[in-house]
Amino acid sequence: MRFVYAHFPINASITNGAKSIEIRNFLGEKKVRKVDMLDGVSILRSEKVKDELILDGNDIELVSRSCALINQKCHVKNKDIRKFLDGIYVSERATINTEE
Repeated sequence: MRFVYAHFPINASITNGAKSIEIRNFLGEKKVRKVDMLDGVSILRSEKVKDELILDGNDIELVSRSCALINQKCHVKNKDIRKFLDGIYVSERATINTEE
C-alpha cells in the first residue's frame, strides 16, 4: 500500500508488535486514526520504497480486508474526491509462491 498526499505528509507508525497502525497528519488533521490488523496479518514499512506499507499473512482474504480497513480509515469526507486524492491506496497485490 502507498501513501498519496499533495500537501500534508501522512505519518504512520506501526505499533503493538506489527499488529496495528496509527495514522497521523492526514489532510493536516490532529486526529490520530488507529487501525488494528486482523488475526494472522502483520504490517511493516518498506525499506526500498518511501511511503509504502507491506501487509503480510497466510490468508489472502484477511490481508485484503486489512488493506480495506486502512483504505476506509483514510477516506476523504465532505470534499471533492476528484481534487483531494490523499489517502493510503493498494498499489500491488501478489502471492508468494515457494517452489520445492
